[in-house]
Amino acid sequence: MNQSDYVVIEAEEDGVHVIGLTRGEDTKFHHSEKLDTGEVMIAQFTEHTSAMKIRGKAKIYTSHGIIESQSKK
Repeated sequence: MNQSDYVVIEAEEDGVHVIGLTRGEDTKFHHSEKLDTGEVMIAQFTEHTSAMKIRGKAKIYTSHGIIESQSKK
């Protein structure tokens, strides 16, 4: 995935967590958002963000297709 690619996360339940992880020698959490049903977040990989963790039921739209995460319950 190119650093300029966007990822769209659409929450399918309340309380979906989107967590950004840093680049570098030590991977650390650097940002966290909580989405409720129907909310959409547009995110981008940057020089600081190397990975994202999505916890909860959501659809993730990428240039590679659509991925569905499962409910945390």
